[in-house]
Order: sequence, then C-alpha cells, then structure tokens
Amino acid sequence: MNTSTINVLFVLARNRMNQSNKCALRCRITFLKKRKEFSTGLFINPDYWDGKKQRVKPSDQSEYLNSQLSLINQNLNQAFLFLQVKGTSFNVLDIYNQYKGEAPKDELCVMEVYNLHSDRIKRLIGIDIKLVTYQKYLESGKHLQDFIMHKFKTKDILLKALKSNFLGEYEYYLKTEKKLAQSTLNKAIQRFKKVLKFAIAEEYLNRDPFLLFSYKTVRKEIIFLSEEELRRLERYQFRIDRIGMIRDLFVFCCYTGLAYKEMASLKKSDIIKEFDDNLWLSIRRSKTGKTYKVPLLPQALLILYRYDKDHSEYIFNNISNQRFNSYLKEIADFVGIKKNLTHHMARKTFASTVLLYNDVPMEIVSELLGHSSMKITQASYGKVVQKRVSEEMIKLKLK
Repeated sequence: MNTSTINVLFVLARNRMNQSNKCALRCRITFLKKRKEFSTGLFINPDYWDGKKQRVKPSDQSEYLNSQLSLINQNLNQAFLFLQVKGTSFNVLDIYNQYKGEAPKDELCVMEVYNLHSDRIKRLIGIDIKLVTYQKYLESGKHLQDFIMHKFKTKDILLKALKSNFLGEYEYYLKTEKKLAQSTLNKAIQRFKKVLKFAIAEEYLNRDPFLLFSYKTVRKEIIFLSEEELRRLERYQFRIDRIGMIRDLFVFCCYTGLAYKEMASLKKSDIIKEFDDNLWLSIRRSKTGKTYKVPLLPQALLILYRYDKDHSEYIFNNISNQRFNSYLKEIADFVGIKKNLTHHMARKTFASTVLLYNDVPMEIVSELLGHSSMKITQASYGKVVQKRVSEEMIKLKLK
C-alpha cells in the first residue's frame, strides 16, 4: 500500500471575479509532489475567506459554503483511500478522476506486461525460443517483482509510473540485496528493457523512460589454452579410452570453434566439400540461427576419420555437457594444465591460439566465430591481440 499522503487546499482565485464581485474558489490536490487544481463551482466574497483556517467567515451563506467544502474534502479523501486499498500505483490525476466518478483507465502495470511478454516467449518454445530462455525471463521477473515490493511496498506499479531513475535503483537493489554479479544483473536489466520495447510496440507505453540509462559493461578475461598447452594435450597418451575420446572431442572443437551442443549433434551431412575442393563444416548455430561454416584443419579431419561410424548419422557419441566437463577436469590434472578446463574454453582456444596467434585477421576470426558484428569480436578478443603484440615485442628486444 502506498503510504504517501494527500494534501487538499482551497485557493481563492482573486483574478476570477463574477458580476456579483465574488471570486471563484478552486481546489488544489497535491500528491507525490504533483498537483491537480480544479474548480469547486463555488463563489464567495473575498472579504469573507479565511485562507489559514480554510473556512468561510460567518455570513449569510457561510454555513452552506463550509458544508460544501467539507464534502469536497471528504470525497477526495475517500477517493484517495479507495485507490490505496486497490493496491496498485496511482497518481494525482487518478485521485481526481476517482473523485469525479471516472474510474482510472484500465492501464497496465509493469508485472502485468512482463508476464504478457513471458507468455509470448513460452508459446515460442521449440519454435525459435529455447526453454532455458523462458526460464531466464521467469527468474528475472522474480527479481523485478521482489524489487517493486521492496521499493514501492506493493505488488505492482503502473507502467506510466516508471521514472528515469527506476533502472538505476533496480541495479543497486540487484547488487546489494540479491548479490548478483554485474554481468548477471545486466542480463536481468536487458530482459526488462526488451519487455518495455514490447510494451511500446503494443502501445501500452508511449515512450522508453530509460533512454539515457547505461549499465556498466563487463568484459571477462578470455581464458584459452596456449599453443604449448594444446600440443601437450594432443600428444598425451591416456590409458582409458573414454578419457582419450573426451580429449579428442575437446581438441576437435579447439580446431573448429564448435560449442558443446553443436559438437554433440554434429552429423555426417554437416561435412561438405566446398568451392576450394576442401572439406568444410557447415551447420546452423542454435544460438543465432545463422549458418556457421569453417574449413576443417588437418587436426580436426584426423579426429573425424577416427570416430566415423557407418551405422549412425551422428559423428560423435552422445555425452552430457556436465559429464564432459567433469572428465575435462580429470584430463587437466593428468596433463598438468592449471586452468579450469571446460568445453567453452575450446571455442576460445580456436579464436585465440589457432586463429589470432597465427595472424588470421580479426574480420576473418569474426566470420569464423559467427559473430553478428566485428565489434563483438574486437571487444572480446582485443586483449588477445594486444598480448600477441606484447610477446612479439619481447622477442624483438631479445634479438
């Protein structure tokens, strides 16, 4: 419930005098530092008005006029209490409309629109939306709901009540109360902003109140295997075939840049001969929906031939991502790699050690990674290039 109070003030409009030399008496409502002024329809002799007491001084009409003022005051407070009990956000204009008997328009609230958007996403699961995307929206929605209750002491607020400082306070709440990392809370804010775009498109909202908001971007350090670590991993002789297979699949991704899901679902039909008479890998990336093409290097081809099975359309045996990463931790211990080895590191190694460290231009790296723009590649791998330059300069100094 909104704990703010309403202030009702009657004001004599001395510049509005009728033919009987009486001034119009107006009413001014103030709520949340916003005003709404309207005519009471009453006129009084200015000599009989006591502004401090908000009463008409004794006269032939004072009893009637004062009773009318009391009635207006009472009805305004009743309208205010009604909106308070309703439990949704409201403003001074809503109080006036309620007082006039014109119930506030059935305007949508923030969580209502958020849930409408989430329902749309739910219906797209399996079409062009993943279940995990829907689950992330639900999680972010819970954070937003908790913030609204924390900040406004109500379950929901009107869309029109959103102020420019809302996102800044939401970000602070996610940091201090939810203890979210910057990259995680950025995603929650991005999802909310997408909901607002939906609200504007559906004409629930006239404009984006957060156009000037910018959140702190976080670029994680790119962790990848060095050339020496990759060679050591490739040459290590494992006694257990299962462990050796996991190593091979990881190395395959180091030379192709495939994500785990793409590797696990790789089919023979995804290997095609291209214009240069060489074998290429051609798949549609589930994350972006775009075609991902990369020429197969000798190291990747060797692993392909090793695991080619006549009886299956899939190239590699199925294994869960969790188990795959669990095996990788064992492999790192065996080989003596001190880094936290995960499947995702294979894609980073492909971009860094295999491509950038071999002087492949950034624009080609961007194309091979399937990034939507060069800016993404430069932002993520710019420091890798700097590190490469630094290493070459050190070598130059030693000559």
